[in-house]
Amino acid sequence: MNEKSGLDDPLRDRLRTVAVEAARSAGAVLLKHARSGFRIEHKAAVNLVTDADRASEQVVIDAIRAAYPSHRILAEERGTAAGGEGPFQWIIDPLDGTTNFAHGFPVYCVSIGLEYRGALVLGVVFDPTRDELFVGEAGRGATLNGKAIRVSRTADLNAALLVTGFAYDIREAKYNNLDYFSRFAVRAQGLRRTGAAALDLCYVAMGRFDGFWEMKLHPWDMAAGAVIVKEAGGRMSDFKGGAFSIFGADMLASNGLIHEAMIETLNGSPLT
Repeated sequence: MNEKSGLDDPLRDRLRTVAVEAARSAGAVLLKHARSGFRIEHKAAVNLVTDADRASEQVVIDAIRAAYPSHRILAEERGTAAGGEGPFQWIIDPLDGTTNFAHGFPVYCVSIGLEYRGALVLGVVFDPTRDELFVGEAGRGATLNGKAIRVSRTADLNAALLVTGFAYDIREAKYNNLDYFSRFAVRAQGLRRTGAAALDLCYVAMGRFDGFWEMKLHPWDMAAGAVIVKEAGGRMSDFKGGAFSIFGADMLASNGLIHEAMIETLNGSPLT
């Protein structure tokens, strides 16, 4: 029994295998649609969904239901399905980075997280365009294509490469991240906006980015990546340094060394 997860090792191995195989199969579906074409629909002015999203999601759901028919599932396009009040809940984003995908910009992924009794115990993120598979397991560490990964050692915000994103209501909402973006633009070495939150979290985990902040994300945007960041030695919180939740209004992830400086910047306090 693993104390951090509360699950025995053989079960954890099976859960990981199901998630990895589902992510790779869904990634193959995305690549097929990218080559052959897809239909685009608008949920809102800048919020897209494609038939590739739905096809990828179906592949993941089918794989999970085949292995664990009683488990609950929370998926971006379908919502909550199956499982009643059982202790397991899978949290799925079948295509994180839909706008990128729709424009042919190759930054998108499949994200699969797993909760057990309300605690995140497994995260799998697969980037099919780079064949990069990120896995994090509570108490077991984080890997990229089977090799252990760790967060960066950048200790100064001035030397940090940060990433962020903007919510789909940026045109209407006053609380829209533009003010935070301005604050960090004059304090960090560089800022990026990739459009795929799950990959942003994975890139923090492996040191490509030193920190990541965003607001108004959904559980499926963060569930898998949060496990990977934490298991790679990173830190996660809300904007004020409080406990992180995939159901929270805002999220901050970092290598830990610049976390307090990022909190100070987000809250308008002078850096020390």
